[in-house]
Amino acid sequence: MSTPSRDNGSDAQDRRLLAIVGPTATGKTEVGILLAERLGGEIVSADSMQVYQGMDIGTAKPTPEQRRRVPHHLIDIIPPDRPFSVAAYQELAERAIQEIWERGNQPILVGGSGLYVRAVLGGLDIPVAPPDPELRRRLDAEARRRGCEHLHARLASVDPTAAARIHPHNVRRVIRALEVWEQTGRPISEWWSLDDARKGKYNTRQFGLTAPRADLYWRIDARVDAMLADGLVEEVQRLLDQGYGEDLVSMQGLGYAQIAAHLRGRLSLEEAVERTKRDTRRFAKRQLTWFRADDRIEWIDITHYRDSADVAAEIERRWEET
Repeated sequence: MSTPSRDNGSDAQDRRLLAIVGPTATGKTEVGILLAERLGGEIVSADSMQVYQGMDIGTAKPTPEQRRRVPHHLIDIIPPDRPFSVAAYQELAERAIQEIWERGNQPILVGGSGLYVRAVLGGLDIPVAPPDPELRRRLDAEARRRGCEHLHARLASVDPTAAARIHPHNVRRVIRALEVWEQTGRPISEWWSLDDARKGKYNTRQFGLTAPRADLYWRIDARVDAMLADGLVEEVQRLLDQGYGEDLVSMQGLGYAQIAAHLRGRLSLEEAVERTKRDTRRFAKRQLTWFRADDRIEWIDITHYRDSADVAAEIERRWEET
């Protein structure tokens, strides 16, 4: 089992990282590309769906032309049936960022997957210990048999810091802490401290793109219509024909699950499209809630600017001021 490194580099604070985040359909991709062109940058995707190969239209991947303009990383890295974790993303993203710096270029983190963004910028506990269902069942049975206080006392004996932070009645978190200890031989509190250190690993500026709700919902509906026109139905049919089943995590993505239901005869195309729009609007609302909780983000209302070029120019102006 690998262990986390404590070496953030002596010049970590001089290594500037630009992040463009926010809900879907706010133009993050094009703004990121324009900034990369202006700043001599390369883009590191923070999108949990764009990692999958062959899933292009429904994930709104950068087009081949856009990817020729600027190097992109962590796009098209695994087939749709391959498991992929936030921890795996974190490792690959940090490696990509380091390599971009070594080339003398500016890394730009772009995406709307909040977990992925937080995994890189800090504030997310990701100990390298996969879930162990059998261990969890055993510990849960022990808590039921001997009481949650008994299990909490076990945690206190190996990780008093975590025990002081986790309430004895929060059995799920106590079990997770013990699981990490048993699998890695390191207390979960140590992973927490390393994650706290990651918050200062980069000299980061985060810019969040947003729009009033009515405008955002209009943009979402227009994007779904464009995906249909670009061949989303055909893309989903091709994936199904290749044997990628509806039960896969990748095939549960927005647009894919709804169109697959249509192709299997459970929804009309009109119903599938309306559900995709509805579910995407709900997803955008959750994204905003997630990102609004991070007070490090500087928000930009894209409706105050003529186009993506103006938004990029505003971000560049602020970026160059620091």
